[in-house]
Amino acid sequence: MTEQASEIQVEDRGTKGRYFVTGPDGSVAEMTFTKAGDHQLIIDHTEVPDAFRGQGIGLKLVTRAVEDARAAAKTIIPLCPFANAQFRRHPEWADVLKH
Repeated sequence: MTEQASEIQVEDRGTKGRYFVTGPDGSVAEMTFTKAGDHQLIIDHTEVPDAFRGQGIGLKLVTRAVEDARAAAKTIIPLCPFANAQFRRHPEWADVLKH
């Protein structure tokens, strides 16, 4: 895991939550999710401010969610267009993709 990826924090608020990184200027890159039962996450939004552009932060957020889902035997429904595109680019994530 890279140093940036290790800075990813998870906020779990019951049925909703987010993966996020806070930049030195206070800007926040985040990917939000909703829990669908005990075994599924719906990634519903990813937002990366200009301060993070070009650093691959969006991909790192999705990758962390995939790693966490895999470890917890959960599946992911990527409703967010960015997350959906990442799942199409990463066939190795098929084990956590909800079909």
